[in-house]
Amino acid sequence: MARYTGPKVRLSRRVGAPIADTPKHTSKRQLNPPGMHGYRGRRLRDYGIRLQEKQKLRYHYHVMERQFRRLVAEAKRRPGNSGEVLLQLLERRLDNVVRRSGVARTIWAARQMVAHGHVLVNGRKTDRPSFQVNVGDTVTFKPKIHKLCRENMENMAGHEVPGWLDFNPSELRTRVVALPTSDQVPFDVNTNLIIEFYR
Repeated sequence: MARYTGPKVRLSRRVGAPIADTPKHTSKRQLNPPGMHGYRGRRLRDYGIRLQEKQKLRYHYHVMERQFRRLVAEAKRRPGNSGEVLLQLLERRLDNVVRRSGVARTIWAARQMVAHGHVLVNGRKTDRPSFQVNVGDTVTFKPKIHKLCRENMENMAGHEVPGWLDFNPSELRTRVVALPTSDQVPFDVNTNLIIEFYR
């Protein structure tokens, strides 16, 4: 399976936005273009602007191009605003639900937690990071990972769980109570440009 294994901060610098909520990605020094004086490149054209928005969203959710293209096609098939449906599909991925719950610091840590079989959905082991959770689903964790989850929660003190998730920290249980809306996504991206990119 193809996946990006290089430096993650390079991705943040490439798109000019923090793709993870860790100090390494959010510091202003890291978001400056690389080089002694910074890259004073030419202004992006319409294609480049749309491409950059698409890459920003892909990097934030750690999704490869082929998978992202399938999600865009699925969002276009469903009724409603395609951009909002795309964000819903990405937010409802199991690895993202683990990240939004605050038990993993980054999407990469959450993805590893899921792939190693530590996450249960409605009591059943689910090791696919792309698994789509639905309203009413309950996400729990195996006992052997509880210590790590609590350490991560202490390191991320002040993390806000979005309103579409109901997280119980004492039991380490997350319940999906609603579908996510675009204003509940803590990442600034213009989904209309992304939909236009794939026309």
